Amino acid sequence: MVSLKATASKEMASKEMAPGQVAKGSAASQFSGAPRGLMAYKAFFPLITLAVLVGLVGLLDSSFLRPASLLELAADVSALFVMALGITFVIYIGSIDLSAQSIASMTTVLVTALMPSLGPLALVAVLAAGAAGGALSGIVSVRLRIPSFITTLAVGGIAYSVAQYVSGEKSLAMDAAQRASVMGWMIGYAWGIPRELFVAGGLLLAALFVERRTVLGRVLKAIGAGEAAAIGSGIRVERYKVAAFAIAGTLSAASGLILAARLSGGSPTAANQFLLPAIVAVLVGGTPLTGGVGGVLNTLVGALIVAVIRTSMVYLEVPAAAQQIFFGLMLIVAIAATIDRSQVRIIK
Repeated sequence: MVSLKATASKEMASKEMAPGQVAKGSAASQFSGAPRGLMAYKAFFPLITLAVLVGLVGLLDSSFLRPASLLELAADVSALFVMALGITFVIYIGSIDLSAQSIASMTTVLVTALMPSLGPLALVAVLAAGAAGGALSGIVSVRLRIPSFITTLAVGGIAYSVAQYVSGEKSLAMDAAQRASVMGWMIGYAWGIPRELFVAGGLLLAALFVERRTVLGRVLKAIGAGEAAAIGSGIRVERYKVAAFAIAGTLSAASGLILAARLSGGSPTAANQFLLPAIVAVLVGGTPLTGGVGGVLNTLVGALIVAVIRTSMVYLEVPAAAQQIFFGLMLIVAIAATIDRSQVRIIK
């Protein structure tokens, strides 16, 4: 562990370069004719995109720019943002988590079913279940050397089946008094601000602390920058990769809690259509699928971009199915624009 900082610094040198410098094989290097000055501001593209989108939607609907409207916009995307936070840690190490939406949906069912008997402990129980689901994905992936998209897809299927079994394949409703007693701190307003924003903000600060102030965060960055070099320096990467998946599972469960509080109940499909926008939020924010760079603040910007796009599509009366098509196209564009092709030697 002594050589961790040196390893991370050496590996990150090839990824986090001076303004205007472009890595060989990176997406940016594919545009050889692009002005160097433009490349210098590449890191600000997500923020610029967000500002442009807010301005365009504001022109379409002047009420959009009112503080109350912006707060409601942020509150509406809080559950999706928390899910994206967790996915960030997995993408950060060059893996993927496809179980997030199923774990979130399972959480809405479990907390609704357990609250009458466990009270506030139901919240702890479902967070532990989310962490266990994420850890299971990580353990199977690193121990059996199975690609993460397969393991997380399988764990997502298990989570969905658990939700179906517990709910009896139907939606469940919370008792209003129990909801207010156990989850009251997550609903309503405080000082005119939706309480979901305080929850999401607190989780963002916790994730930022883990990313930047802990050994775990530094190791995850080193793994994403170059796993072979991290292993060569003596780091036991397996345990840290499992930790990344466990964090993702925990935050997926937290996302489900926010959703359950908002919906006043649970359903095996409560978080359906969250996964694609959540992954898009991570990628358009600037965390590439190959990992090693980006982070949770990037995901915050990406989630706001997704929120503004969703709002504009609702305003334009775009059907839900067409919205998923759009986010699918956004995912392809985001991967193509951010992926480090020097790390992808063979395409299968």
